[in-house]
Amino acid sequence: MFSHIKKRMLFLIALLPILAGCDNNTPTPNDRPTITIEHQQGKTEVPLNPEKVAVFNIATLDMMDALQIPVAAVPQSTVHFPTFLSKYSGKEYTNVGTLFEPNYEVLSTIKPDLIIAGGRANDAYKKLSTIAPTISLEIDPTHYVESLTTRMEQLGTIFNKKEEADKLVADFKQEIANTRAKTANAGTALVLMVNGGKMSAYGPNSRFGFVYDELGFKPATIFAEVGPHGNAVTSEFILTVNPDWIFVLDRDTAIGKKASESAKQVLDNELVRKTEAWQNNHIIYLDSTAAYIAGGIQTYSRLMDQINAALK
Repeated sequence: MFSHIKKRMLFLIALLPILAGCDNNTPTPNDRPTITIEHQQGKTEVPLNPEKVAVFNIATLDMMDALQIPVAAVPQSTVHFPTFLSKYSGKEYTNVGTLFEPNYEVLSTIKPDLIIAGGRANDAYKKLSTIAPTISLEIDPTHYVESLTTRMEQLGTIFNKKEEADKLVADFKQEIANTRAKTANAGTALVLMVNGGKMSAYGPNSRFGFVYDELGFKPATIFAEVGPHGNAVTSEFILTVNPDWIFVLDRDTAIGKKASESAKQVLDNELVRKTEAWQNNHIIYLDSTAAYIAGGIQTYSRLMDQINAALK
């Protein structure tokens, strides 16, 4: 009897390495298939279908939300989300700092499978990369549709949403074509940003050049320099170039700051009132929070809705 038990124990001991080998074949996060993504800051190998994703670039969050891709963590401190992304300020999402300053301690604790940086968190890229695979999916505003298409395709590949991404991009391009058909004879336009009572203007191939570059509005003027902060202008300048349309972004509203004067108050003066845009009720106050803070596919689809409604 003892001999029989002893033989059985020896058999089980001999079997343990085989059983252990079977356990080692169980998929783990490190065993996931990966793909190499080329992005603004280089090339990074990222897992396919990552489960826990931290997103710092709100333009990318805009696109991921459109694709219904789950997000685990976003910056919430001092972040003023546009209305259609307001759910990301909720407690069900982990707060990982501000748009400029990630909370590295929290990120290290939650151990994301993927971090999406870019935007205002560009300078944090290297440090974020030490925590998890990190990519920077910036959209180039000077080649907006081409760049957006690439980023949507990449997100579709990473998260197995290729068909959905292709459909959203196709619909977006069609909306642009429909809008361009209406702007051919719409006249000239000027894109203005009002910040702290001061005005700056943006022309083609600039941060907010979408109105000209993609929608086909003729610029009221061409600026010699193109910078991220636009070109400082005055009411006298606006009357001189006399645009048929003025598209306005209110930066104070965009960042949730209470200013002494709103953009509407700044523009309501005797000089601007003489412009064609004012006379024809063609001053359009865009969704500033969406355009300034986000800037993805949903942002510009909504912007086109506003413009199309005005063109009617």
